[in-house]
Amino acid sequence: MSTVLVTGGSRGIGREICLTFAEAGYDVAFCYSKDSIGAEETISLLQKKGAGVQAFRCDVSDEKSVEEMFSSIYGLEVLVNNAGISSFGLIQDTPLSQWEAIFRVNMTGAFLCTRAAIPKFLKRGEGCIVNISSMWGETGASCEAAYSASKAALLGFTKAAAKELGPSGIRVNAVTCGMIDTKMNEVLSAEDRLEFIRNLPIPREGTAYEVAEAVLFLSKNKYITGEILRINGGAVI
Repeated sequence: MSTVLVTGGSRGIGREICLTFAEAGYDVAFCYSKDSIGAEETISLLQKKGAGVQAFRCDVSDEKSVEEMFSSIYGLEVLVNNAGISSFGLIQDTPLSQWEAIFRVNMTGAFLCTRAAIPKFLKRGEGCIVNISSMWGETGASCEAAYSASKAALLGFTKAAAKELGPSGIRVNAVTCGMIDTKMNEVLSAEDRLEFIRNLPIPREGTAYEVAEAVLFLSKNKYITGEILRINGGAVI
């Protein structure tokens, strides 16, 4: 049986990716940092779909924690680096500690998990990594400099890893999300969200399921690597 590992799988996009892969016949491993209640809900939903489930409390920015998690995962075929955090504020008001925390989770976490997955993929003879980035990693967002910069770094990492790992049968792609209906965007007012989507070619918010479908597609097509797939309703064209 093939296993997918999804970081940040206790809610939102991460949970929907877990469920979508379970429906496609995968066993599912996921990790979470703090949301134990959400993790239990994800476990229950996956078990109802008949998937084998492993759940780990893991800080993806901590090297030892990541290594311990990967030592317990077998049959790994797909890694989805989804765990992420954000912040809002002016650059001059951003503490260094906050800047570094965002990079540790959004970028260093993806690096640590990718590095830990490579030996398993090499032993298998193939593997797939999908990184969850953001349209702000492509365009930048006012008052989200740290988040935008970390997601831009993730895109550069995706392309470099695709070139390096492709000859070993390991594909690396990314999706860039636009305005997706998740808790991360609840910090925005309803008015701000409406104003944003009003100007989109597809004038609505995206769903976590639409992101999950894109991730599953990238995992299945074995002639795609280094690709940045936009899930944003046409916000970036």
